[in-house]
Amino acid sequence: MGAKRVINGVHVVPMGMANAYLIEGDDGLTLIDAGFPGKEAAVFQAIRGLGRSPDQLKHLIFTHGHPDHIGSAAGIVRETSAKTLMHPLDIPMAESGGPFRPMRPAPGLLGQVLCRLFFDPDERMDPVAINQPLSDGEILPIAGGIEVIHTPGHCAGHVALLWRPGRMLFAGDVCTNLMGLGDPVGFESLEEGRASQRKLASFSFDAAGFGHGKPIARNASAQFRYKWGQQFAA
Repeated sequence: MGAKRVINGVHVVPMGMANAYLIEGDDGLTLIDAGFPGKEAAVFQAIRGLGRSPDQLKHLIFTHGHPDHIGSAAGIVRETSAKTLMHPLDIPMAESGGPFRPMRPAPGLLGQVLCRLFFDPDERMDPVAINQPLSDGEILPIAGGIEVIHTPGHCAGHVALLWRPGRMLFAGDVCTNLMGLGDPVGFESLEEGRASQRKLASFSFDAAGFGHGKPIARNASAQFRYKWGQQFAA
């Protein structure tokens, strides 16, 4: 399955039950996340499908350091020499290639099943060197401006990314959109995860992309507010 346009300038790239996102900027291409291992060809195919070449991929920004988000990173970097960016708390996992910090399944039966199915903390993969640490609240001078929002819970070094020119939020695994907005498969800290969901509900954006599930092209922040802005309000 090939890349699909979400909004002008953004394409979702399926990478084996996990999504990556390609942003077209005046400064070249930026990839958010790198899917499962062995899926780098999907990225190169998506880039060529846009009439570009892989060497135009300049940045690879990770929402977090789990295997389904960094799996093909080493292969992508080898082919493109893209600059890598990640929150400091997750850099050790990416640079070692595992093991990964354990997490507990999300509340409910589905979380129990999916967490065991999809997440193995002892998994190993090709390590990837990280060129630049991300910090909460910074605006990356990439693709016209990408805001970094530290959103721990699912993973201590998790960040969401808000692409300002397109008003699109890349939520990573703060939540999923599999059967409507819902929890990720698991949390390192459920309390922090809930706080991060509420935090994202306070931002304004039109579109949203997720590590797992379909992107939302319009009215996305209203859906976040409906789900987490009131329901878990203190």
